[in-house]
Amino acid sequence: MTGRAAVHVEEAGGHGPLLLCLHGIGSSSAAFAPQLAELSSYARVVAWDAPGYAESPDPDVALTLDDFADTAAGLIRERGGSAHVLGVSWGGVIALRLAARHPELVASVIVADSSPGSGTDEEKAAGMRARATELAELGPRAFAEARGPRLVSPDAADELVRRVVDTMAASVRLPGYAYAAESMASADLRGELPSVAAPSLVLCGDQDRVTGVEASQALAGALPRTAFVIVKDAGHLANQEQPGRFNAWVLSHLRITARIPD
Repeated sequence: MTGRAAVHVEEAGGHGPLLLCLHGIGSSSAAFAPQLAELSSYARVVAWDAPGYAESPDPDVALTLDDFADTAAGLIRERGGSAHVLGVSWGGVIALRLAARHPELVASVIVADSSPGSGTDEEKAAGMRARATELAELGPRAFAEARGPRLVSPDAADELVRRVVDTMAASVRLPGYAYAAESMASADLRGELPSVAAPSLVLCGDQDRVTGVEASQALAGALPRTAFVIVKDAGHLANQEQPGRFNAWVLSHLRITARIPD
């Protein structure tokens, strides 16, 4: 492949525009099961395990945000043309860097429960960098059990909480997670957001307790061609907690940007 690192992907759908899905820092392609199942009727859906996550091999060298974006660019080039890129949280930061760095490959951007990066605030950056040490000390299972429940709303079904925790426990490991955390800690996209030419959709769960609604509003306010949507009754993982509502907004966006017929 032409990207920086090798990755495992899950794919569904045989026609329509390419929809590339980039998961959050504590997850994997499993996070996009609802999108692979439903949106594949309208698009070719590809969800990656980021380098060093889940079934993807560990990188040979430390990866930066640019490297993650370049790896995603390689997946698009392999499939020809351009992609609509859906990123959740950390995946949204990668998607936006990808759109700024490789504009010819990005037809549109869909950013969910994300932010301009943790590098916008020293305390947030320090907290992000500390996560790798926490993972090393606790191990993946205890790390996931400590973090997973906060990623959904307080009223989320027990089954969803278990699925989120299990996905994280099966996905995160060192050194990949440390590279991801450093890429997020050093990221401050505020200067490049106005240059993102692709049309964008910014979504956020109304009960997001991780990045929060204000961070999503900051993205939407800085992107030149954007729509902003609040997903009701959803926490940080809106695409998993309210997949019906989330997918409906994504499909509406694709109908406009990719001219998918009704």
